[in-house]
Formats: sequence, structure tokens, C-alpha cells
Amino acid sequence: MFDIITSKESNVKNDVLSGITVALALVPEAVAFAFVAGVEPMIGLYAAFMMGLITSAIGGRPGMISGATGAMAVVMVALVAEHGVQYLFAAVLLAGLLQILCGVFRLGKFIRLVPYPVMLGFVNGLAIVIFLAQLGQFKVTGALGTQEWMSGTMLYIMLGLVALTMAIIYLLPKLTKAVPASLAAIITITLLVHGLDLEARTVIDFVRDMLPVDQRDSATLAGELPTFAIPMVPFNWDTLMIILPTSVILCLVGLIESLLTLTLIDEMTDTRGRGNKECIGQGVANTVNGFFGGMGGCAMIGQSMININSGGRGRLSGITAAVVLLGFILFAAPLIEMIPLAALVGVMFVVVIGTFEWASFRIIRGVNKEDAFVLFLVTAVTVIADLAIAVVVGVIVSALVFAWKAARYVDSKTHIDDDGWKVYELRGPVFFGSVSHFKELFDVANDPEDVVIDFKNSRIWDSSGIDALDGLADKYEQAGKKLHIRHVSQECQSLLNKAGKFVEINVNEDPRYRIATDKLA
Repeated sequence: MFDIITSKESNVKNDVLSGITVALALVPEAVAFAFVAGVEPMIGLYAAFMMGLITSAIGGRPGMISGATGAMAVVMVALVAEHGVQYLFAAVLLAGLLQILCGVFRLGKFIRLVPYPVMLGFVNGLAIVIFLAQLGQFKVTGALGTQEWMSGTMLYIMLGLVALTMAIIYLLPKLTKAVPASLAAIITITLLVHGLDLEARTVIDFVRDMLPVDQRDSATLAGELPTFAIPMVPFNWDTLMIILPTSVILCLVGLIESLLTLTLIDEMTDTRGRGNKECIGQGVANTVNGFFGGMGGCAMIGQSMININSGGRGRLSGITAAVVLLGFILFAAPLIEMIPLAALVGVMFVVVIGTFEWASFRIIRGVNKEDAFVLFLVTAVTVIADLAIAVVVGVIVSALVFAWKAARYVDSKTHIDDDGWKVYELRGPVFFGSVSHFKELFDVANDPEDVVIDFKNSRIWDSSGIDALDGLADKYEQAGKKLHIRHVSQECQSLLNKAGKFVEINVNEDPRYRIATDKLA
């Protein structure tokens, strides 16, 4: 329905206009996540500016937008509540340094190991999370000070403006692509609301609802330039123990979300980002946040999709978004305060429709049940718990599924050779998941005096396979039979205890491979 990819090439006009669109959409997100973390709105806006500027300038994925995010905000809540915002700045600074180390040691490449069903679940889960987050804009503060659902004229106006925003985004590209459809929709709805004096909530209304009653009348998004300051915390071991757990989680959550978003944009734009460079970019940005009073952050999939949808492809789009956001804070706060929330909700609904992998419903019918289960599991955990937890759970379940499948492929083909020896020609991997079936392949009691186990078409993967082969050799030795083991690697032979003496070495034919074991680590 909504074609997210409007252009596959970067140009200055598209990047600048797309950046302006993203800047407008960043404001309510940054403010909302600041309140989630328990800090002032300006700390979230500063984070959006610094994260967006630095990662766009030196990160590994042009066109990707970073800022304050909900996934990281929920991690910060406990630390801020118990120790204060200065400890948060210190934790964000340390998290940034850890992310830089991840990039230096080239750990970003491991994101390529995330299975495709996990990636689909991640995308679908985030689309649902973005959708659910927008529903909060349909609530207002009631007479008792509690949040209530809109009703009556206000609700009808809200729904109408959201529908009109989505219609503009859908129809305008069919007429012209000179201006990003999302930007045109936001400007049109803003002019319509204020020109006709419609009863519609604006960005400043959203900010006021999140402030204490005595601060609502003075609410504003106007601010100053962020200033350098070393976090005001004691520099000792106790402080490190307080912030380290939070910093490690922030580091991992930030990198997982950023690298998965990078992979998603790679697929959508048919280009390739640099994961390790993005780790360093995220780390530098969070380190700067710690020194300049920002709450830190990571890649934002919603804003990144807005940027891609609006034609932003180059670094200039993210830099423009950050600079324009800062310009709004310093010089033009009233302009962003008057933007109707309905326009921003409509833009995000389009992002949801374009982000969700609708093809996954067709894919489910064509794949095995295990992959379908992983897809649904990751989607559900992303919605219910957290993105990082969902990805870790998905990878673990996928690994277990793989191990279960691989375990079933171990078998042997037997025959009696010219010397009357029984030969077991093994096929498939021998590892912790397959050792039980491996042991069942042999008939120690009824085998002849000489038995050959040929690993030419098999591999021993780990120490469980080594132990299984040692145990088998012990059984044959106790039965008074001679065992001949062929085509194992030199490393495998060195790890064998009882079975090592039965290995027949063939320098020309023996394979070379490594064993996953702590003995040689």
C-alpha cells in the first residue's frame, strides 16, 4: 500500500528535506522517552541532537537516524530514581566507551549471524510497538487528572486528521516527488488546524500533560546549547559498581537495536552498512552525551523509516535532522510546539504499515514450523518485554532448533571389506546434540574382531563428541576387539584419550578442522 522506497540514491535536496521531516517527528519521541527515563524533556532533546549528529557524521550506516529511544530509557529508570541524573550521565559515558571497544574489537560483524526468522520477528515486533505507542496520543487528561480516551468531536477530528495525513503521504508521490510527502503532510495539517481553529492537540499539549500541574503553564521546548560538564559523581570503585550493570545493558541494548536497524536498512536500500564502524559511532555519541548532559540513545527504527520513506539516503539527512532540531530548540520552539499530534501520528502509522513484513504471513506457509515459531516468539517478546531480550531468545531458540536438526543427520553406512573388517562410514556432525544417536549406531557385541570407524564424511565438533568416541573405544577394548579410527584431524587426535591409540594417521587424506573445547582455548 505504502511504498517506503522512493529513491535508492542520495542527493542533497532529498537529504535536506527528509532531515527536516525527521526533526519534526523527533520532538515528541525525545520528550516522551525523557519522561520514561525520569529526566527533564531537554535532556531527551539534547540526546536526540547529539546522537543524530555524531552517528550520522561518523557512523557506519548513512541514512540511519539515532536518538533517545524507549529501549534504553526503560533501562535508565531505576538508576535515575535511586541515584540521580548525574549517575545516569556517568553510566551513559561508560556505555559509550564499551561500545567503542566493541567496534575496535570488530564485534559488530556478529549481527550477521542473526537468523532470518529472528530478523522478521524483530521488524514485526517493532512495528507493533510503534503502533501501540501512538495510541497514547488518543488520550487526554481528565477532570480528575487521570488519562482518559478521547471522545466526541475531539476524537473525530483526531481520526480525520490522521486519515488525511496518511492520504497525503500515499497520494502526493503519485503527483510529485519534489517534496517529501511526510513533510508536506505535516505542514498541511498544521496550517489546516490553525487556519480553521480546529480542536486538536499539539506537541506542547503533549508536553504539558506529562508535567506536574504547577509547571504546565510555563511549559516550553525552548532551550540553550548543551554545555560540557564532567558527571558530578565520586570517582571510586563504589560508583563503578553502581553504574557498571546499567552501562553494560545500555551498551548491549543500544548495539543490538542499532545493528539490527542497520541490517534492515541494508535490505531495504540494497546497500551494505559497516557494523563495526557503527559501533564506534554509537559509542562516541553516547560518550559525548555523558559529558554534555544527554540521556544517550541508539538507532531509532521509526525515524529511520521516515527518513528512508522521505528519500533520505546520505549522511546529510541525519546531520540536517540534528541541526534543524537544535535550531528549533534555540530559535523556533513555538513552531514545533504548534504542530498537531495527529500529523505526527499519521506519519508514524504509515511507518508501521511500511515496516511490518506483511509477506511474513505468506512466508509462514512456505517454511517449516520451527522457523514460524521463532518468528512469532521474537515478535511476541519484542512487544511484551524488550527488543534485546527478544533477539537473544530468538537466537538461542534458533540455535537449539539447528542443533536438534543437525543431531538427526548423523548416521552410518556399514560394509565388510576384503579383510573381513566391518567398516562404519559415518556421515554428519558428532557433537553434544548427536552423541546419543552416534552411540546407537554401533553393535559392539556382534561386530567382528576388527572394526573401522571412518570419519571421512563426518566431523567431531566439540568435547562431547570426543568423549563419546573415547567411550566407544573403551567398549570395543573391553570386548577384546581392535578398533581402527580413520580420517580425523590432528587436533582431534590430540584430544582423544583412550581412542587416541587407535587412530590411523594418513597425512595426505586426514582433514584439518578445529574442535570447540576449553582444553585448547
